Amino acid sequence: MKTYIHYIFLIGLFYAACAQPENPDWQHLDLEKDDVFGISDDRAYDELLRDKTGTPVIVAVLDGGIDIQQEDLKSVLWVNKKEKPGNGVDDDGNGYVDDVYGWNFVGTPDSTQQYDNMELTRQVRLGRQRFGRYTLDKVPADYRNAFTNFLALQTTLDNKRQESKDQLENLQKLKITIDAVVKQLGKEAPTLQDFLDFSPKNDGENQVRSLVNLKMKRKTFAEFYQEDILDIMERMQNDLDYHYSLNYVPAETHTGNADVTGPDALHGTHVAGIIAADRNNSLGIRGIADHVQIMAVRCTPNGDERDEDVALAIRYAVDNGAKVINMSFGKAYTANKALVDEAVQYAEARDVLLVCAAGNDDQDLDKQPHYPNPHYLEGGTAKDWITVGASDQADDETLKAPFSNYGFKEVDVFAPGVRIRSTAPKNTYLRLDGTSMAAPVVSGLAALIRSYYPKLTAVQVREIILRSVTKSTRLADRCVTGGVVNAYQALKLAEHF
Repeated sequence: MKTYIHYIFLIGLFYAACAQPENPDWQHLDLEKDDVFGISDDRAYDELLRDKTGTPVIVAVLDGGIDIQQEDLKSVLWVNKKEKPGNGVDDDGNGYVDDVYGWNFVGTPDSTQQYDNMELTRQVRLGRQRFGRYTLDKVPADYRNAFTNFLALQTTLDNKRQESKDQLENLQKLKITIDAVVKQLGKEAPTLQDFLDFSPKNDGENQVRSLVNLKMKRKTFAEFYQEDILDIMERMQNDLDYHYSLNYVPAETHTGNADVTGPDALHGTHVAGIIAADRNNSLGIRGIADHVQIMAVRCTPNGDERDEDVALAIRYAVDNGAKVINMSFGKAYTANKALVDEAVQYAEARDVLLVCAAGNDDQDLDKQPHYPNPHYLEGGTAKDWITVGASDQADDETLKAPFSNYGFKEVDVFAPGVRIRSTAPKNTYLRLDGTSMAAPVVSGLAALIRSYYPKLTAVQVREIILRSVTKSTRLADRCVTGGVVNAYQALKLAEHF
């Protein structure tokens, strides 16, 4: 999954952000007490956990890297005490040299990979190698179905590249118009009112005024300009240069290294903070869980993760003591699902809960496959798996985030995933959107339950989380449970489970 999780912007199609007040750390709030559809963990700490002591729980964050120097995370990082830092020796004999904070599966011993293709691109490249000399009328009968599938994939890839090219060109034009309007306003940080008072002189300026009116109801101009213009332009350029480029051929196998930060740690750092940012240091934000050790496992580049890396990452996390694994990534195609299935079964057999983001394409996963998923190729479904959609803060038509995937059968629960403020590299803090933000809310809740009720199994924790949701008619047909996770109710249920 691309690390840019603002998957929701298309030129000419903007969803209307409702004018809700900006609640700092709203994911912690309570629907009954605060009229905000958070998960009620603040209430749980105040009313249920005040006189209780939790035990440490290791949560593995399988992601694109974590800034291990972040001020609000340094105290909650997992440390492999059997490993001596920087001596170039595998002191604990686990097969990974100097894995003090975790491991980076996306790289060689001497380098770290930043970009990769999408799985679609990789499959088209393999198809060209296999079928490049054939045409439909010349392909052998035994290969006809596979060749037809290859042609369909190639068409999809061509369409994806064209879409990214068109969006980039449209954004470049839009940026020029925005810059011109801002110059006319004469302010470096114009407000929403400045734009509303502005009189457009042409269709382009009118489009800018309308767009800003939607976006700046919940964002500053700087946030809008960075998130909805510059970041999206960069993502489209990366699509053309790396993700959907057959000319970019990255390494196919990785031996890995101990650099768990990598070249771009924003996504993973943000995810880690949602789960477990220090709740007691008066810095930054508060994570969901207060007795967590975050294990950093880098397995996703800027592009689609490789199944081999995901499988190795899951096994590494399990072997080194993780009881919850967060996976804020996913893709539309898979090359080696059986390998990932084996790793999921490995985790299931060792009482580890896996939490996975549903994805940000506003798709029905009951109809559209998404990987990884809990369904084994050989039959059966993992019992230690939770798939999470993203919700917003009001119990109205905006509750389901407009970008979030959904599925009455395939998505288990929803959790806060819009404008979530969390840790970012270099001791900064940012608000981001995505099911990538919703999944760690659930991982944090799972860790909270396992910390205060350590005798509960992964399967029991999953059942508790699903049974204790706050239901909403808005989600009745969008997920298995029809609701948003609720820490207060989950901990009450765990007490007597």
